[in-house]
Amino acid sequence: MSLNSPLAWSLIMAALTSPSLCAHFADLPDPRIDRTRRHHLLDIIFITLCAVLCGANDLVAIEKFGRTKRRWLAKYLELPHGIPVHDTFGRVLAALDPEAFVECFVSWVQALAQTTKGQFIGIDGKTARATLDQAKGQGPLHVVSAWACHNRLVLGQVAVEEKSNEITAIPKLLAMLDLAGAIVTIDAMGCQKDIAAKIRAGGADYVLTVKANQETLEQDIRAVFDRLDEGTRSRSCLSVFQTKEAGHGREDYRRYEALPLPRRFAHKEVWQDLRSICRVIRVYKEGDKDLSEVRYFISSLPPVATELAAAIRGHWGIENGLHWVLDMYFGEDRSRARLGHVAENLALLRRWVVSLLRQDTTLQGSIEKKRLQAGWDEDNLERLLGL
Repeated sequence: MSLNSPLAWSLIMAALTSPSLCAHFADLPDPRIDRTRRHHLLDIIFITLCAVLCGANDLVAIEKFGRTKRRWLAKYLELPHGIPVHDTFGRVLAALDPEAFVECFVSWVQALAQTTKGQFIGIDGKTARATLDQAKGQGPLHVVSAWACHNRLVLGQVAVEEKSNEITAIPKLLAMLDLAGAIVTIDAMGCQKDIAAKIRAGGADYVLTVKANQETLEQDIRAVFDRLDEGTRSRSCLSVFQTKEAGHGREDYRRYEALPLPRRFAHKEVWQDLRSICRVIRVYKEGDKDLSEVRYFISSLPPVATELAAAIRGHWGIENGLHWVLDMYFGEDRSRARLGHVAENLALLRRWVVSLLRQDTTLQGSIEKKRLQAGWDEDNLERLLGL
């Protein structure tokens, strides 16, 4: 039975894990004209997804996966003209509307994810440096992702050509998401008044990193804590939480201090529902060096240090749980895919695969080991896909 027949689709969609993966991509527009459609669009996406899931990191590897697994793929696909060559995969991914592709992905994620109430959603950007094409005047692809810290699930992405464009990408990303009850964390680039207002309008709270990019905001927050240190400000409202960690030759101490917004704080009226300011003092050792740093945050949450610490620490999960994985195991920073939208669409597929693997509880080991197990054993692959 073919995957492209109505009966097969209905059976497969019913068999897939709830919610169905394929059902959310069934209406994805095909960018090709009729006479160039030798291969079905969903066949190409299905093969690409499976290949990336099983360890393929580039278009040539995707084609080789398809040819190696043709007998298995034929269980689910018609493959009227066999396995596409890597150039075909590239042309289709280059022409595929990335916004429509992301909409399908977000539809699947929203059906999969539980309520966002109380969830930490980290928003951060990552640059794929090898996509830089100086000859064509094309900057490297920069992808801003939303990461559900507890579920370890990518909720959506927006791609831009420059890191500086994160400010315009973040509102677009927020508009895709159901933020109700969530706590959104963003680094200093996203510490913008309009972004804070958009988060609150979506029914979420924010914890934003503060640096010198916002006029005198950091300076004024530092002045409040300086008065605290000097003893000229009461410590009665101060909330403190401390952590100490040691291991692998490293020692790390963090002190989180939260204060309610001062009554005469100059920025009170321009930041939507601003309720607290926070200082994080970090003292750590790397090798023989004793180092320290101080960072400041603003939040719509009440000044409870334990809550703010959980949000701030949760935000670091996007770096360790997503960005590091994409570079280490998927070679994203080395990918030279540059034609059309291919880099952006492959970036989404990688994040899709990371989400699938993070949700899996049947395979043991790291993301790398899970990909290997999916490639070695078709039963594992089918279980991951819900087939």
